[in-house]
Amino acid sequence: MFTVYGIPNCNTVKKARTWLDEKGIAYTFHDYKKKGITAEKISGWFQYYPWEKLVNKAGTTWKQLSDEEKAAVKDESSASDLMIAKNSVIKRPLIEDASGKAVALGFSEKEYEEAFL
Repeated sequence: MFTVYGIPNCNTVKKARTWLDEKGIAYTFHDYKKKGITAEKISGWFQYYPWEKLVNKAGTTWKQLSDEEKAAVKDESSASDLMIAKNSVIKRPLIEDASGKAVALGFSEKEYEEAFL
């Protein structure tokens, strides 16, 4: 069983969930907007992905930050603080396996085939 972290109206999350559904891969969905995210969870993700990949600098949330807010994100601690405060800045989706290991970030059909099939 996998856990998909994201927000339901994100197009990339929709693509990933559709792909998983079509392949019959079981997962639960963790909606950041309803359930939030903890510093402990984010810290665990840093074992698998650097903060630079987890913060989605191409997204609307990042682009709406002030220059000062952007400049303040310079390490894991400051990135974690931002991800907790504005969880839509987290690159989506992030998928964990049953052990809590982050196995996918974003959506790529090729990477998903390697990770899940």
